[in-house]
Amino acid sequence: MRRVDRIAEPWGRRTPYGSGGDWPVRVDTHLADDLEPEDVDRWVQSASILHSNGDGIDIAVKDDRIVGVRGRARDRVNHGRLGPKDLYGWQANNSPDRLTAPLVRRDGELVETDWDTAMDAVAGRTRELLEERGPSSVAFYTSGQLFLEEYYTLGLIAHGGIGTNHVDGNTRLCTATAAAALKESFASDGQPGSYTDIDHADTICLYGHNMAETQTVLWTRVLDRLAGPNPPRIICVDPRETPVARHADVHLAPRPGTNVMLMNALLHELLEHDWVDHAYVDAHAVGFPELQKMLDGYTVERAAEVCGVPVEDLRKAARLIGTSERLFSTVLQGFYQSHQATAAAVQVNNVHIVRGMLGKPGCGLLQMNGQPTAQNTREAGADGDLPAFRNWSNDAHIEDLAGVWNIDPMQIPHYSPPTHAMQMMRYIEDGSIRFLYVTATNPAVSMPELQRMRSILSQDRLFLVVQDIFLSETAQLADVVLPAATWGEKTGTFTNVDRTVHLSEKAVDPPGQARPDLDILLDYARRLDLRDKDGDPLVKWRTPEEAFKAWKECTRGRPCDYTGMTYDNLRGGSGIQWPCNDEHPDGTERIYVDGEFWSRPDYCESYGRDLVTGAAVSPTEYKALNPDGKAVIKAGEYLPPHELPSEDFPFQLITGRTLYHFHTRTKTGRAPELQAAAPDVWVETSGADAAEQQWAEGDLLRVTTPRGEVTARLRISGIREGVLFLPFHYGYWDTESGHEPGGDEHGRAANELTLTDWDPASKQPIFKTAAAAAERVQESGGVPAPAPTTTASRPVDGDVPATRGIATALAREDSTTTEVDR
Repeated sequence: MRRVDRIAEPWGRRTPYGSGGDWPVRVDTHLADDLEPEDVDRWVQSASILHSNGDGIDIAVKDDRIVGVRGRARDRVNHGRLGPKDLYGWQANNSPDRLTAPLVRRDGELVETDWDTAMDAVAGRTRELLEERGPSSVAFYTSGQLFLEEYYTLGLIAHGGIGTNHVDGNTRLCTATAAAALKESFASDGQPGSYTDIDHADTICLYGHNMAETQTVLWTRVLDRLAGPNPPRIICVDPRETPVARHADVHLAPRPGTNVMLMNALLHELLEHDWVDHAYVDAHAVGFPELQKMLDGYTVERAAEVCGVPVEDLRKAARLIGTSERLFSTVLQGFYQSHQATAAAVQVNNVHIVRGMLGKPGCGLLQMNGQPTAQNTREAGADGDLPAFRNWSNDAHIEDLAGVWNIDPMQIPHYSPPTHAMQMMRYIEDGSIRFLYVTATNPAVSMPELQRMRSILSQDRLFLVVQDIFLSETAQLADVVLPAATWGEKTGTFTNVDRTVHLSEKAVDPPGQARPDLDILLDYARRLDLRDKDGDPLVKWRTPEEAFKAWKECTRGRPCDYTGMTYDNLRGGSGIQWPCNDEHPDGTERIYVDGEFWSRPDYCESYGRDLVTGAAVSPTEYKALNPDGKAVIKAGEYLPPHELPSEDFPFQLITGRTLYHFHTRTKTGRAPELQAAAPDVWVETSGADAAEQQWAEGDLLRVTTPRGEVTARLRISGIREGVLFLPFHYGYWDTESGHEPGGDEHGRAANELTLTDWDPASKQPIFKTAAAAAERVQESGGVPAPAPTTTASRPVDGDVPATRGIATALAREDSTTTEVDR
């Protein structure tokens, strides 16, 4: 047993292994108050919810209170390992400022009330609007942090009961492009890869994916491969010098907004050198001739000029990709939140199709998720999609779903595409949506252009319901606030990015009158008196397990088939990968084996979209293109970003995550170790830009765009010249100024600066291509800098991310955890 400060060493110590080997077990544990494992009353099975990795966790309970966690040694995802947010984030459950009673707005103030009063207000206003204005006046905006059973219930209420098309999740902000890219290339959501591909790959490409900070345990797996025999080669595409970049054999740092140009140049090199699996492409793909034609002229020389990346680095990256025998790729926000998001992500899919690198060990592709249950938001229909990857444009799919729900097919709104989150906000702004039900998310901080967003959410004509565990910036604007239970206080399942389903059991009761989200939604449905066509209750379940059984039937025969799973076979061991059914009773490690795709016109989830305009491909067009259900190679033309630097705004601003926080910090900001590690917002710039502006580490800068301003301390790093970086986590709930900056308080929320613009295909907002200016408003003047200067040297074992802030100085004795080999 070894005690390790997991703030100072976020990835823990190495357990090396080689290609094709089994990742060794290392069980990480953290307990409160100097407790020892033998002091724990009981351990309760769960999985992580403060990132998207899906780490198997056991929750430690003593005296009916959560007192710590340990990794599950038998789980296929993490083999016992936990990241810093896993180890410390549970403390938010015990925070004294949890919501414990419903709140309603009276005379402009939120006051406590009882559940009947609160729910009567919510259901009553819903009924009034349905009678007065119809289903299109009602909207739902949810999360990537609820359980599958809750999403499915919400989707049924919204689509099958109320009949509204206005349903989306905050997954629109982080990984809508993941789903869109998969639909474009494979005509269905569902990740082709598996985490175990890391065990076999000889080349790993990370496109806009700072895995070291967003999925720390997955990065630990990569580090252990790098420390073992026959380590994989690493290619990193990121304008920042992240921990991933410092381990890379090739680091490509393109100008923000030029990802499509970069990807086209890499594909051009693959074709130029004939690094193409022609037999695979001929047998299993359509669209290759169009790709060849599009790539004419996308030379590495042209890309070097547009992207600002050396020609030789582009050639080296292409050579590593083209000569790899087992290629594994991941994509995340660096592509998803940038200009031409879907087009860029689709080109990564094209690399794997052209090289025939799908469905084999080490030949995986993960269009990553950013949240723990984002996959379920999409699967269950809580992001506007239809449940179980049914196709909105296929009448047979609508009839099939109506049969599952026992309703008339015309009751399911399919007259137009689902309304995405940004469009919903516009409809609220113009007054056509009058009711917004927000669950487990904080759009008053996470949405772009926050001044506008606050104005939209504060409208008197909008009835705003917020269901959450804390009084977030969004909850402060609500008409009704419903106190919810969270992880560890309720039971349900959720699915990570490589299709692994975990069961999370209730460990303790929620505080006060807080209720599980499922119970609140069931109460809402009951008060609305929603019925099926036989007059029976539309929502027929009352418990999470009953909801899961109903969900299983909804998935029967669909790509995400859960019919072989039960709560019992999810207990005690590892999570299970879907599809899991009679044919695959133990789950499915990899899909698309031997070129078998879910893209037949009668079966697929989507016919695709134009990558430039976003226009939907018609069923007739798709059938003509892909009658036999193959992979679709879809070329993407590069277009310059919409907002470019100017004399007044000479920098490009990008936003992103830090290792120690999640989303708007409503949980991680209440975990002492995590908050101490990254206590406040900062702005990152290159050494060259700092020298030119005569800025010093720790100076207070004012960063402005045409939309607002943020003040933050300066960190000088290895980010590319001309680019500024702000973490987006920081809002106002823990400041004296409340949810809105004013007086002497300047903005600290990065989204005060971001623009209202989105990708035409995925409808994901563009957070990483804004023009910005920066000026010093205060010299460091002896004030300690928020973080040590990042160096450009290749790291050794134990290096920490640049985002660690003042963690070393503030490291607490109780931030140590135990690591045990098995």
